[in-house]
Amino acid sequence: MTEARSGVRQGVRTLGVGDLHAVCELAAADPVVNVFALYRARTTSLEPRWLGGEVWGRFSDGELVAACHVGANLVPVNCTADDARAFAERALARRRTSSTIVGPHEAVHAFWNEVADQWGTPRELRWRQPHLELTGRPAVVPDPEVRRTQRGDMDVLYPACVSMYTEEVGVSPEEGGSGDLYRARVMQLVSRGWSFARFDGDRLVFKAEVGCASSDAAQIQGVWVDPEFRGRGLATAGMAAVAEIVRTEIAPTVSLYVNEWNTAARRAYARVGFIETERFSTVMF
Repeated sequence: MTEARSGVRQGVRTLGVGDLHAVCELAAADPVVNVFALYRARTTSLEPRWLGGEVWGRFSDGELVAACHVGANLVPVNCTADDARAFAERALARRRTSSTIVGPHEAVHAFWNEVADQWGTPRELRWRQPHLELTGRPAVVPDPEVRRTQRGDMDVLYPACVSMYTEEVGVSPEEGGSGDLYRARVMQLVSRGWSFARFDGDRLVFKAEVGCASSDAAQIQGVWVDPEFRGRGLATAGMAAVAEIVRTEIAPTVSLYVNEWNTAARRAYARVGFIETERFSTVMF
């Protein structure tokens, strides 16, 4: 069966600029869980040259009922298990270009079950990661020393970002000669005012970033504490500070997702006041 016929049979097609409003309406059904999709749609207008990939939509009686962002990150949007299987059928008709599948557990699990035999062995499977949200003021006193980072901080900020990424993902972001691209991404977040840190003299001891945001929500990523400073409460007070800045200056709801086994981080987020609203899953290649 050709890709075109498969897409028609399943009600799936590639979306474009004319579908932007429909995609945003779809994602707005849960604007916190779908903040990545909303951010990508609004910042790229679904223009392929800005997306660096595609967004697929599934239609029923002419109405968009589910979507899937297909770039470096493959992210299902408002997908049932059946929707995810329809997108997986389309995905199997082409070469895998995504290095990560991430999103609500049911959709990711259904998608992965369809493509697993042909997409190769993943580097890691992370099932049922708690997705957390904070909509009010933090439950602990924010660290007053946490601030937005600046260009002049890059000499200490960039190595911390590399350490965080390597510890979290298991490979260095500089692997394969990608250091310049990763440095540019870090600098982009600094320039947007989306990078936050605490310093002890000239040493960076805590950091976190906003990875994506909309008018409704901002998703935190890259939370890291210098190993020598762990166990001192820096993550709790630091995340309270980041959440308060973000909540008052960027978006009213702050979200993140965390590995189920990371009990220290989960305790810190719970103390700040984050509550679990969903379970995510991540497949990494």
